[in-house]
Amino acid sequence: MAKRIQFTAQGGPEVLQWVDVDPADPAEHEVQVENRAIGINFIDTYVRSGLYPVPALPSGLGTEAAGVVKRVGSAVTRFKPGDRVVYCQAALGAYSELHNVAEDRLMPLPDAISFEQAAASFLKGLTVHYLLRQTYQVKPDETFLFHAAAGGVGLIACQWAKALGAHLIGTVGSAEKAKLAKEAGAWATINYREENIAERVSQLTNGKKVAVVYDSVGKDTWEASLDSLRRQGLMVSFGNASGPVTGVNLGILNQKGSLFVTRPSLYGYITNREELEHASNDLFSLLASGAIKVEVPEQQKFPLKEAERAHRSLENRSTQGSSLLIP
Repeated sequence: MAKRIQFTAQGGPEVLQWVDVDPADPAEHEVQVENRAIGINFIDTYVRSGLYPVPALPSGLGTEAAGVVKRVGSAVTRFKPGDRVVYCQAALGAYSELHNVAEDRLMPLPDAISFEQAAASFLKGLTVHYLLRQTYQVKPDETFLFHAAAGGVGLIACQWAKALGAHLIGTVGSAEKAKLAKEAGAWATINYREENIAERVSQLTNGKKVAVVYDSVGKDTWEASLDSLRRQGLMVSFGNASGPVTGVNLGILNQKGSLFVTRPSLYGYITNREELEHASNDLFSLLASGAIKVEVPEQQKFPLKEAERAHRSLENRSTQGSSLLIP
């Protein structure tokens, strides 16, 4: 038997249940991973709440963790018991002591990277990779806007931007979060509770504004993001932390300067083994070199059975950077 978090109805954090399960044997192309650290991501709250539907109930939750291979399916060739591994595109159910993961979704974890570092950075780091290197290729000395710069994705983006020699303007909700973002490599910060985002972007760029905005907040920052873009700029909407953007009048894109908008996701950029290996190796090299550091505060390492408390902390924005569940 093993323990996992599941839910039998979608809703608030209170629907999460701590239950016993009898783990299935790994299928022929699957690897059974004994999780040592589990990543918590905002997308998990969308799945739990019902914003994103699930195939069936009851359902497990989570897609990201790092751990050790316990068993392998009969057709698995890349991994053996005892190997250190990390994953972030597994079938739902990573909030568990044991999880069966498709071999093609699993990456070997270099010895230089701990289980906690890996689980705190893999999905978020691969997200930053596609945002800054693929959706729009940020160039040295280029200035751009990144919302929620003190979040898990944001702090990695601050460090990646610094490694690229680019100037990240990060929005934050407090002076404490501004300090974190600056320490991570943000060129400038904007406290959205006290400052007008678009006006401050214009000031920081001497009226030029920015060519790209990365927005995971959603409806609360939609207008401010568009108003921060220069003519023919790109709005990258990759999350809905404040709720989804709906009822968009495409004419606004014309009125604000022939703007472009995209709504990408990791699953649109990592679709096969080659793409996973390329992005993972870029991330691992930055982690191993120390160019990107991921440190999870002790108060944001939650016992797996306390996933409900972890979700409440995430949704009330009391966390900074990444959070983890520890089996």
